[in-house]
Amino acid sequence: MDAQSYSTTLADLRTLRDQIKKTRAALAKQEADRDKLIIQLAAYEKAKAERIAPAAGLGVTDVVTLVPALAPDSLAVDNAPQPQRFEPSAVQATAESAPPPPQHATAPAMATASARSAPPPAPAEAAVSEPPAAHQAPRSLPSIPAGTSGDAWFSHASGLASTRPNFIQQARSTVFLDTGTGVLVHRDQTHYLDLASRSAADILTAVFHAIPEGVERIYITAGDPWHRESARYPYLRDAVAAWLSAPIPGWRTDTGRGRDRMAGHFVHARHPVGRYQREHGDSHVEIRSVGEWFDLDGDTPHTVRDAFVLLWQALRRHWSDAVLMGSPSQTGRDLWTRTIPTRGQHADGFPVLSEELRGLLHATAGQGRNELIIPPRVPEQLPGLVEYDRTFAYAKHTWKSPVGTPRRITAATFASWSQKEQMRALYGCGHWQVRVTVPANWNHVGLLPAPAPGDRAWHYPAEGDTTFTTWAGGPELHTALTNPIQPWKIEILDGILWEDGKPLDDWAKKLKETWTNLSAQAHFQGNPEQARAAHLASRAVRSILLYGIGSFAQRPRMVTGTTPRTLERDVPSDAEIIGFNDELITWQKPTGFARDPNAHPEWAAAIWSAARAALLTQRHRDDDTYAGALHTPPGTVIAFRTDALYLTQPHNWPHHHQPGDYLLRGHLDGPLTAPTTEEELLTLRDTGRAALITGQEA
Repeated sequence: MDAQSYSTTLADLRTLRDQIKKTRAALAKQEADRDKLIIQLAAYEKAKAERIAPAAGLGVTDVVTLVPALAPDSLAVDNAPQPQRFEPSAVQATAESAPPPPQHATAPAMATASARSAPPPAPAEAAVSEPPAAHQAPRSLPSIPAGTSGDAWFSHASGLASTRPNFIQQARSTVFLDTGTGVLVHRDQTHYLDLASRSAADILTAVFHAIPEGVERIYITAGDPWHRESARYPYLRDAVAAWLSAPIPGWRTDTGRGRDRMAGHFVHARHPVGRYQREHGDSHVEIRSVGEWFDLDGDTPHTVRDAFVLLWQALRRHWSDAVLMGSPSQTGRDLWTRTIPTRGQHADGFPVLSEELRGLLHATAGQGRNELIIPPRVPEQLPGLVEYDRTFAYAKHTWKSPVGTPRRITAATFASWSQKEQMRALYGCGHWQVRVTVPANWNHVGLLPAPAPGDRAWHYPAEGDTTFTTWAGGPELHTALTNPIQPWKIEILDGILWEDGKPLDDWAKKLKETWTNLSAQAHFQGNPEQARAAHLASRAVRSILLYGIGSFAQRPRMVTGTTPRTLERDVPSDAEIIGFNDELITWQKPTGFARDPNAHPEWAAAIWSAARAALLTQRHRDDDTYAGALHTPPGTVIAFRTDALYLTQPHNWPHHHQPGDYLLRGHLDGPLTAPTTEEELLTLRDTGRAALITGQEA
């Protein structure tokens, strides 16, 4: 570019800037006019938010926020201390906790339970990189109601239990498609397709022309067609929703079928699922991202197909009826049901907890720890960045899980126990409401999660003398009380305690053996393409276990649908409008807590708690040593990301290729500017991984 072009482009940029400013001003005025009209409509005595919302292109919650008087009766929160069910569409309301109980025993010691209104809907786990801002009030987590109303929660859902299936899962005809090149692999055949604009209509037309006998599952290996018009939308998710809901002549959104009944599209920014069925006929097909199973690095559809074949063959060594389903979570849970014993104590299955306890666990049991620690808690200039990743981490924590009917352990009950009984309870399978005080002179990372502002946010207080109330699992509490630096003060306010059992042990052992076998194939295979396929298959096994565990949590699902503009009254009243055009309104709504016989959030919560604790301290018996964040100098921990730890210096921690071992994944020499955003951290992470590989190859 020469000087004249530079000046001309600058002028164009200023013009565009002014146009954007005018457009924003016009949009702000239109939104203000819309809000005025909504307020005018609210003056009508029979006005309903569920009617106004689709007309305004908003969700019901947005309308109610603008005009609280329009809140539907079904969304009202009853603050009376009585047993309540957890409605996924309920407005999240923070109830005031009762006054502090008159007595408590400290820790391991406790206090009586404080009564609150019913918990809000369970949030999915999310991360915050910094403590909550001073002007924001943290979330208040729910409690178990006091007395008999809370005791009534400690039961199982009537007639609902996980039992071994008595049917064989049916395999589905599957193809692998690179939408960038048009290469389609079906069994041992390769086709080259013209996908035109790469819309869902183009893909279905081309695939069904190449394979007339029909296909039931299309895995996209590259090309991300749902992002093809992302520049037109402010968020990727909006582009995905528009791609999924675009009209397709002869097809409509699938309404589900058979035992594996999954209906409607699933809108996800990176890994969406489109479900379609013929308007006339019995053809059903899914379009999915293979990224649900493993990350690709330029791999061809042929390599991906080989990975799925190797995965299926490896699983068949342990499950004679193994079938690969659409996602790793579906596959994992299906395989688990086929390990449910047919004899012995649990031959009748594993009962599902009451809906109240499931809702409580959803609201109070987070998943992985995700935290970025920024200056001044760490130096502004780092001597380096070292990444350790716990190998197949969750597989290490499946040997013990809660079973049986849970018991309520009040503060008074806990205080009446001996210290030995208290520690045994914290070693067991429990979920505890606690009041935590950080030691005055604490100078390391936080140990326990606390609710932060936002729907799904958690942070880890580390400042001395900080006191907060939260829920945590036994492994984390035990770590806080016995950590190698200084014990924290823990007061038990309430608790849920189960018997120790092994409902996941057989399932996890089989998956670990499958993972070991495929990892060995990847290492010793002489053919590079087959070695790569085996590596991808081993990563898929990891996903089966990881997402299989997550599926036990049974978080409320969202269903996406479309309604013609001429029938906007038919948009579900609890739906959120996520897009519309001249013909269709696209919406999504929570499906809530279905009567799922395999809903066991207590298992997921126990594993997540143990994994978070192992990021802090983990004993390696064979090596007589410890690893984890608490075994590093203060100020050297930069970040936690689910099962990864980022430090400023390397450590000689043992790695024997066993689940849970700390694997060195990246090493970048400094000085480096400390990252202050997740994007900056990930950039340094990727650079560190590349630098480590280069150093190993040198």
